[in-house]
Amino acid sequence: MTTRHRFLIVDDHPLFRGALRQVLEGSFPAVVIDEAGTLDEVTALLTRLDDVDLVLLDLAMPGVRGFSGLLLLRAQFPTVPVVVVSATEDPSAMRRTIEFGASGFIPKSLGVEAIRTAVTTVLAGDVWTPPDARLDAIADDEAAAVARRLATLTPQQVRVLMMLSEGLLNKQIAYELTVSEATVKAHVSAILQKLGVESRTQAVIAAARLTNGQTAFAS
Repeated sequence: MTTRHRFLIVDDHPLFRGALRQVLEGSFPAVVIDEAGTLDEVTALLTRLDDVDLVLLDLAMPGVRGFSGLLLLRAQFPTVPVVVVSATEDPSAMRRTIEFGASGFIPKSLGVEAIRTAVTTVLAGDVWTPPDARLDAIADDEAAAVARRLATLTPQQVRVLMMLSEGLLNKQIAYELTVSEATVKAHVSAILQKLGVESRTQAVIAAARLTNGQTAFAS
């Protein structure tokens, strides 16, 4: 009996979503596929659907900086596996996505068989990266430690941190998130504690690890 799966493709380019849909439908006959072009759309879908087996996420989307979209999804929907699908083939970017909780990394240049293998591997509960990617050669213990701390933030704390990195004041963040300034202050205090830093400036430096290399994520 054919196993039924439900995948969610997240990419702001309809043509690429269509191409990936064709690959997945040809590889998994009983698959149901939903599509999203923004982070808000994927959040709404995952809130409504309770049977998504896998999210295939492009890092380069409007309103998303670096790895922040991945971190938000992992924080808000920790039980749903996320595989990053990206134009970059930079091993350091691949390693960083895994550190931030992705279950795999699929370069957009891969062929049909490799994509099928990658998705099948992740569905089996394993992590998949290109076999020829030498991730161990670029190990960075300090970066990994920061990634682990960033991964403890709640979705709202991630949003606050990214707004801090944009130079927004507490009053501006409160307005954007429709919360009180006191709530923002509480989030900032929690962020500082979780990241093990003493100031907003140090938190912003840590947040830069979310956006470092973002120019490499060309769609």
